[in-house]
Amino acid sequence: MIDLDGTMYRGKERIPEAKAFVERLQAKHIPFLFLTNNTTKSPADVCWNLAHNHDVHADPSQVYTPALATASWIQQANGGDCSGKSVYAIGELGLKQALLDVGLRFNEVDPDYVVVGLDYDVTYHKFELATLAIQRGAMFIGTNADTNLPNERGHVPGAGSVIALVERSTQQKAFYIGKPERIIMDQALHKMNMRADQVVMVGDNYNTDIKAGINAGVDTLLVYTGISTREQVKAQMVQPTHQVA
Repeated sequence: MIDLDGTMYRGKERIPEAKAFVERLQAKHIPFLFLTNNTTKSPADVCWNLAHNHDVHADPSQVYTPALATASWIQQANGGDCSGKSVYAIGELGLKQALLDVGLRFNEVDPDYVVVGLDYDVTYHKFELATLAIQRGAMFIGTNADTNLPNERGHVPGAGSVIALVERSTQQKAFYIGKPERIIMDQALHKMNMRADQVVMVGDNYNTDIKAGINAGVDTLLVYTGISTREQVKAQMVQPTHQVA
């Protein structure tokens, strides 16, 4: 399982070792899954970005996001049938399409679920709709708790920063799906048809990637190409299984 932002690339900036790593996996026919916390793009768009901007080639089936995991969780919570259920979502097309694909309909007033993720065009009005819907009884789901997203400009606000505003306005904590939660890890293992002791979680963020592995009983490999620093990681009680400079 391989993280994307800060691990495979930093925005439009390439991480050369990442391409070589994936090509070694492909040459040895070792199965892998890009397990990202970014919900803004569909798996097909993720693969397009990897190929055209970073010369890394993969199939959409090798990409799993909190958008897909959230849609799947809601579907499972309703016995596999989301007909008659509705959702209000703050997020980009990648999140909204995943929710539509399982049969949810959009509802701004009294939805069954409010799902909040990263939205590059978020407005006060969107926050207002989400807050009021949650106050009316909608279940509040956060795609992931990433406070920052590493790109070529630095560490910009992530989904967790957006979700935090709704948490403050509703005085409710979101039910999180993405890393470091075990939910997305278990679903990813199911997608790969593998056990926890057969995989390793590779990522740059101790608080999401590495904790996700720890929570799911999966070995971890931390790379220092994104969020976490050596000083921050040294202070943690549980260390990554492996670390790479």
